[in-house]
Amino acid sequence: MNSAIGTKRFVDRRAFVGGSDARIIMGDNAPALLRLWQEKRGEVEPEDLSGDLLVQLGNATEQLNRYWYEKNTGQAVGHVQRRVMHPVHRWMAATLDGRIEATGAVFEAKFMLPWNFSEEAAAEKHMAQLQHNMWVTASRTAVLSIITGGGKWVEMTIRADPLYQHLLLTAEKKFWRCVESGEPPHLFGIEPPRPRPEAVRVVDMSSSNAWAAFAAIYRRTRDAAGEHERAKIELKALVPEDAKEASAHGLRAKRSKSGAISFELLAGP
Repeated sequence: MNSAIGTKRFVDRRAFVGGSDARIIMGDNAPALLRLWQEKRGEVEPEDLSGDLLVQLGNATEQLNRYWYEKNTGQAVGHVQRRVMHPVHRWMAATLDGRIEATGAVFEAKFMLPWNFSEEAAAEKHMAQLQHNMWVTASRTAVLSIITGGGKWVEMTIRADPLYQHLLLTAEKKFWRCVESGEPPHLFGIEPPRPRPEAVRVVDMSSSNAWAAFAAIYRRTRDAAGEHERAKIELKALVPEDAKEASAHGLRAKRSKSGAISFELLAGP
């Protein structure tokens, strides 16, 4: 990279909190938070990631990721690598991997290792960045497009979460005040809710022994469960309205002060 271009990008990134910064600000790594603060103040240069293979794999596969998403969904991605500033908080910005042209959803391309990969873990890992970028762009949804080292492609839709974004904005405001004042930041200790990704997959559970066992129990007991619920309805109807308790044949019905009727089995024959 040309040194002048690299210096300009470094200076530019010092002027705002971006999506990749949000993950550090919302995280639990104190040294990483302190280093980010020093970078924003111009006291240290950004960490050199040219030797980080995982980061470089993400950079190398970003164009392929976008192509694969468009090919498999029929949705076009525009605004590639466009920087968007928040209209009010000028210290907030998002450098986008793209936006879905038809919906305006934020597009985020990621490369992840296949070991212990799960969609839930992926959504949790990138949630701060996604919610930050949605907040900056006023988007209601984000698309997380993931290619794994195991040759798997996963697409997830994440919806904007107002509560999460409120906590995120609070933490980022505190961090930016530290940048401006020179006071070192401390971990913010925020435990934000974790929005669930939209359910879009159809999964074959044939290989799960636990599923097979509980499915057998469910099928075996379904009719009995239905009969049980019908019996409760009929028994409740048989209890006189002025009775607070009724019992016979090993079963007792009790009426609460609110009028609800509950049942309990009696000991003995």
